[in-house]
Amino acid sequence: MMWINLLLLLSAHLPSSTSLSIDTGNSTPFNQAEILDEDFSEASVKIQKPLGGGKGREACSIPCDITAKLLRDEKHSLCGHLQQSLLAYGRSTRKLIRDVMEEQQRALDFLNSQVTELMSKVQTLSSEVQRSNTEMYSIKPVQSHGRDCSDIKDNLISVVPKIPSGIYIVHPENTDSSFEVFCEMDYMGGGWTVMQRRTDGLTDFKRPWADYTDGFGHLPGEHWLGLRKVFHILNQKETRFQLHIALVSHDDITSYASYDDFRLDNETLFYSIHLGRYAGSAGDAFRGYDQDQNQDTAPFSASDVDNDGCNPFCSISNQTVESCSSQHNQTGWWFNQCGLANLNGSPQDLEQSQGQNTHILWDTWTQNGVAHSIKSVTMKIRRITTNN
Repeated sequence: MMWINLLLLLSAHLPSSTSLSIDTGNSTPFNQAEILDEDFSEASVKIQKPLGGGKGREACSIPCDITAKLLRDEKHSLCGHLQQSLLAYGRSTRKLIRDVMEEQQRALDFLNSQVTELMSKVQTLSSEVQRSNTEMYSIKPVQSHGRDCSDIKDNLISVVPKIPSGIYIVHPENTDSSFEVFCEMDYMGGGWTVMQRRTDGLTDFKRPWADYTDGFGHLPGEHWLGLRKVFHILNQKETRFQLHIALVSHDDITSYASYDDFRLDNETLFYSIHLGRYAGSAGDAFRGYDQDQNQDTAPFSASDVDNDGCNPFCSISNQTVESCSSQHNQTGWWFNQCGLANLNGSPQDLEQSQGQNTHILWDTWTQNGVAHSIKSVTMKIRRITTNN
């Protein structure tokens, strides 16, 4: 086909007087139909000049400009096909991407609808649980079991042969609220309201003033009942309360300290402590050995409320102390220039750092002149006198 195109283009560009012949060894005139049937691979095309045009000579095959034009046309044809193929490929690729994006969008819309439905179900369930809780706790207010654990024991002793220890609800006189306490009913006659317990060191006693006022911890385990609650129990009319402190050392030796009259001032006086006569085997660490160590009548202090009497500082064992709470591991207690007692220290911090006492402290309980290392302690109160 390329040779036919070459001959046609050659005919179109030659002058009318120019004849095109195939040199086969004779002078037979040129016949176009016969040329189309010849085998062009074995023929040589020649250009003959018209007669009278000067000396006749054989011309070369196809002129260069015609060959160049044919090559350009062929190149343009190939380029056209290539462009069409690229355009078709681009269109198919864009369609594929568009289909994939539409499929992903449909999947995302489905997931969004599922999440929305799930969130709606969760909100509905949460509302039902909240409504159930509200109905459960609003049916009837919980009735208290007595004014304190001593009162509960006195009320139940005639109807219950053995009163179990555990959590009870008390409502002291002259208060507007009830609260839970742990009552020890099988220790030294029972009727004890536990105000502090340390057993395993898992409850952090490094607390600010607000926590010591309101209370913290777990009533069956380690806890501090709270100064406000203890004050309400102690402040009932015509009552006196005994304070009992039970101590256990790390080598399982037991001891105790007891005060026959125990009361606290109100919050405006920082719940200052007042103690009666001492009895026991652990020594009177609250009062110490001299007046400088006496913590009786001291106001309560915490890490953020300093009432320890160190103004601006105290000198203890040749050390300068600005805060007894800081000296005693950021715990709260009735400090008076620190003193010999702090039952709120951490039993896990037994090592002394830079001379600081960071453990449970009752330094009048000694063995061979050395204070016992205390493992656990319980502070409890019991009504001892009621005048009607």
